[in-house]
Amino acid sequence: MANRVCPHWVGYLLINPLRNLFENPNKILGPFVQEGMTVLEPGCGMGYFTLPLARMVGPKGRIVAVDIQSKMLSALRRRAQKAGLLDRIELRHIRDDGLGVKDISGKVDFAVALHVVHEVPDPSSFYTEVWQTLKQGSKLLVVEPKGHVSQDQFAASVAAAENVGFVSEVLSKKMGGRVALLIKKTN
Repeated sequence: MANRVCPHWVGYLLINPLRNLFENPNKILGPFVQEGMTVLEPGCGMGYFTLPLARMVGPKGRIVAVDIQSKMLSALRRRAQKAGLLDRIELRHIRDDGLGVKDISGKVDFAVALHVVHEVPDPSSFYTEVWQTLKQGSKLLVVEPKGHVSQDQFAASVAAAENVGFVSEVLSKKMGGRVALLIKKTN
């Protein structure tokens, strides 16, 4: 799996404020996140999206930020502490055997997988774990970079999510990259 994972030093490039010009977290995530929500963010990296998410959920909300790289999580911890948001963010270091989120099964209001599904060795297992954390009717936003993920690869990824039980929902506005909004439908 290590050859699929973004090197930790790239994380410093990804938190550059200039990134807001073409990938603004508030515009991308704002329509989906409300105060008080519990949000799961697998592959959080150094927190480019995590810190804005923590502001969106407010003091009564919670972000469960998971990453496979301890250096990414350490940098995120420092940034969250400096921003005064660490109390809203639960950092989890995951191993190769899954996301380590069984304890939040059925408790997550929204999940976001930004530029991460192409890095996981088994998308079906990934989607299954995320599915299990979500409340009925909750959504998962998947965004993948066009430069790393072809349209066919993305379609296969979305099909894996649908095989788990997610239903694709049409997005009302266009976003950059390859995007899917998936919902855990009620039975």
